[in-house]
Amino acid sequence: MSAQFPGEQSNEGQFKRQQDAFRHWVGTPEFPAEAGRYHLYVSWACPWAHRTIIARVIKGLQTVVGLTAVDPVRDDRGWAFTPDPDPLNGWAFLSEAYHATDPAFRGRYTVPVLWDKQTKRIVSNSDDDILRMFQTAFTGLATGPDLFPEAHRDEIDALNERIYNEVNNGVYKAGFATSQRAYEASAFKVFNALDELEGRLATRRFLITDHPVETDWRLFPTLVRFDAVYHGHFKCNLRTLASYPHLAGYMRDLYQQPGVGDTVRIDEIKRHYYITQDKINPTQVVPIGPLLDFSAPPNRDHLS
Repeated sequence: MSAQFPGEQSNEGQFKRQQDAFRHWVGTPEFPAEAGRYHLYVSWACPWAHRTIIARVIKGLQTVVGLTAVDPVRDDRGWAFTPDPDPLNGWAFLSEAYHATDPAFRGRYTVPVLWDKQTKRIVSNSDDDILRMFQTAFTGLATGPDLFPEAHRDEIDALNERIYNEVNNGVYKAGFATSQRAYEASAFKVFNALDELEGRLATRRFLITDHPVETDWRLFPTLVRFDAVYHGHFKCNLRTLASYPHLAGYMRDLYQQPGVGDTVRIDEIKRHYYITQDKINPTQVVPIGPLLDFSAPPNRDHLS
């Protein structure tokens, strides 16, 4: 089987995600926190970008940080702006932001991208860093709940790492595996982690505190895509998310938080995965299902 991204595949068939290339920080002398200076490039389909879209909404940064979305269907040239060029810079492809920042860049072009309009360069293409910056670097410009409360920071960081390795990136390691052994090892880890999270959420409404924090919003984009994409396309089919009553209710609870439902575009999500990832789905046929009802009652109010 051919790898979807040959440069990120081991000889044993394991998917090894590339490192983020740009990791500067807003709030430094080079990149001060200023309203209107920064612009976020995203895909509604991408779970890594999705978490930053949600944080921008929850922290009330819509008028502080601009946003432009690329087309969900990506080809070898990378993410494209369609039907019109990027309204800010006139780009046809997001790769132009990478080459403007580093003409020697040769990696895969990813979203999200936080762009500095003043220096005309990428601040960061790390979703982890952008998510954290929206909480900590825009003090005085952001509103909304604390996504990284000081009393829980060690627990947040530890659970973030576990969820990233075994769930967020775990579904990709299963889906992009090119050997049976690599696939099974990753897929079983996904479900072991989901089993543990199901148990955790049986007695609490959210993962760590009495309101959603960074960790919840890192997990949510994977959960909301699970039955539509990862169960079939990535062969994470031991169980559906719907078969986990607490995880499924928790996912709906997060979906129904103010402004979050508007960030979920299932049609774009399905088109991106099933059309773009043609090594996994050579026919590029997009399935009609499953039927999903994110508006059903979460039944979580009794938990604290």
